[in-house]
Amino acid sequence: MLTNRSAPPGTVTPVLIYPDVRAAVAWLEKAFGFEERVRIGEAHRSQMQVGEDGSIVVADIRRDKVAPSGGVVTQLVKVRVPDVDAAFTRAREAGARVLEELETYEYGERSGVLEDPAGHHWELTQTVRDVEPAEWGGEGSW
Repeated sequence: MLTNRSAPPGTVTPVLIYPDVRAAVAWLEKAFGFEERVRIGEAHRSQMQVGEDGSIVVADIRRDKVAPSGGVVTQLVKVRVPDVDAAFTRAREAGARVLEELETYEYGERSGVLEDPAGHHWELTQTVRDVEPAEWGGEGSW
């Protein structure tokens, strides 16, 4: 597959709509440590690097695209991090609202859910052990 320095590198790249692209970029850098890789106009879009192999696009409101509102959740972005406790604390200190406190689950993940200032929901997660899906009632397809 060809690579393009003008396009996000991830296989799947969520595009999240924010009322203020520059404020969102600044907040995502501070709260989650994301890095801006391409800016498209001052207020139109920003491609952000997430970890080593992830990406998101922060986009402005236009036409039929709107930021979350009215308490309706239409998506949750899951971000795998090396130290979920530190990442969660950093995001909380940057003003993220905690929706679900950190918890360690039987399927080997420790995670919690936060809401950013525009209403997007983020699940920060860390693998704490390798677990066969059948151990907790799941089914693997491999």
